[in-house]
Amino acid sequence: MDTNELKFLLKLLGCSNYRSSLSASIFQSFKGKDKICQNLGARELVDFSREIATVKILSPGQALLKLDSAELPITDKERKVLEKLSQTSGKINPSKITSPKAVERDAILKNLSDRGLIEVELKIKRTKAEVWLTERGIEYLRDDYSPKGAANISLDLLNNYLRFLRKTLKVIPEQVSVSAPESSESGVETIINISDKEILEIIQKLDKELGTDNYLPIFHLRQKLQPPLSRDDLDKALYRLQAKDLIDLSTLQEANAYTTEQIEAGIPQNICGPLFFIIVN
Repeated sequence: MDTNELKFLLKLLGCSNYRSSLSASIFQSFKGKDKICQNLGARELVDFSREIATVKILSPGQALLKLDSAELPITDKERKVLEKLSQTSGKINPSKITSPKAVERDAILKNLSDRGLIEVELKIKRTKAEVWLTERGIEYLRDDYSPKGAANISLDLLNNYLRFLRKTLKVIPEQVSVSAPESSESGVETIINISDKEILEIIQKLDKELGTDNYLPIFHLRQKLQPPLSRDDLDKALYRLQAKDLIDLSTLQEANAYTTEQIEAGIPQNICGPLFFIIVN
């Protein structure tokens, strides 16, 4: 890891939940910060908001368009997007696809890409991009990173790293089994993790208390459960509940009713807006 990459990570450690806007003032001194992000992202130390930069139809997509329209296993809007892409053999900017609107268009492009009909190239978002430390990044800085040589690192950045270590290393002994024996004389307080079932019950209780009609904004749950849970722990729990079909997660369409901080409390997606609402099935 070169010095600029290290400084970038240390700057990120000073941000709330190790997450920041890429245009924040703390990163203004970095030249080529997009490249730094991509390099760190390739090693899974950070992740960042992405958008579709280019898109290209593949041969399966071309072949699909030759079928009778009644037999196509895609929607009418997906077919129209494929037809637009079929008009050129090379890559095009998704902005050339003027219908449907951008949010719906990007969702369609993602779906077509997942099915192997088109090829999309993802790059860092040009506006309002965010960058955050991944779970792998936390593990690397806490357990594996071994600095060597000389570097000009400010005491402020060193302070970020020391605070990060104190916080994360304090958590490690608490990850004990609930069934583990505990001596009454030890004076050690065991932290019992909140179960997915309890999180679901809290979601239902908050929805009832706040009157959100089964569309609970995620920021309410974060206010309730962070701490003891970290942001990443809560995100993973919500994904597990979704995988069990106990909840659904939906994006925010109208942002005017919420603050920037509330919107940023959603779960970022590489394509489209953040997951913002929790719906209990």
